[in-house]
Order: sequence, then C-alpha cells, then structure tokens
Amino acid sequence: MADLPEPERAHLLEMAGRAPRFSDRPWVRSAPLARCRIALVTTAGLHRASDRPFSFVPGTEYRVIPGDTPAAELTMSHVSVNFDRSGFHADLNVVFPVDRLAELAQEGFIGSIAQYHYSFMGAAWPPTRFEASAKELAGLLKKDRVDAILLTPV
Repeated sequence: MADLPEPERAHLLEMAGRAPRFSDRPWVRSAPLARCRIALVTTAGLHRASDRPFSFVPGTEYRVIPGDTPAAELTMSHVSVNFDRSGFHADLNVVFPVDRLAELAQEGFIGSIAQYHYSFMGAAWPPTRFEASAKELAGLLKKDRVDAILLTPV
C-alpha cells in the first residue's frame, strides 16, 4: 500500500473498511483433503472462447468450465482496466490452478478434482447480491459431489 499514489491508497483503505466481516468459526467440518473432491471457483472472468464473454457491467453471472477444457480454449474477459493479464497469458495456473490440482490428486494430497469449475467476473462491487448465484452454484457443486472449493480471487 505504501507504494500506491495517495488517492488510490485512501480509496482502497476506505473500501476495506466497508468489507463484510466473518467469524473465524468454520461453517462446516470437512473430511481430510486426501478424501476431498475439489473444485475451482475464480473471479478472473475466465470462460471458454466459445462461451458468451462477461459484460462490461459486472454482475453476479458466472461461467461453467468443464474440467477437461484445454488451457488454449480458455480466455479472459475481465473488464478491469487495472488488471494485468500477462500472468494469465504466461501460465493459466496463475489464476486457475487446474494443473496444480491434478498434480495434488495424482500425489494423493487431495482425493479428486471436480468435473466442473466456475468463474465469476471479479470487478463487481462487493455489496452486489450474489445470493441467488451462490445458491445455484452450491447446487451444481453438490451434484458434482464437491467437498471443498479452492477460491482464486483475481
């Protein structure tokens, strides 16, 4: 924060003060990771090139990314002008670590990888109501027998 221009630093500090607070208590207890099925949920604005891009008006919509989607078929339509896409272009795993999950599953550190993963647009204003999308996504994750998700906020 010390390296940011004062107006941007002040703005970010103000925004941080408005962020919701959560208790430290876990919502649920999970099985050991070695028995868990893991899905990725990112806010990188990723989608298959054949899918509809995210709009320039950030909302609560998401895209489904099948687990067997080749990296070359994924694109990023993140709308933030401040977002540096160079890491994504160099290595998808910077924002969507699907290859690292596959390695962890192969090593037995996690049980398995979900059949589907999900991407939101990360430029949405935090108080935006995500409840309907979250409930829908929870149903999809449950159908895929997912025990835990790895969030990659971008």
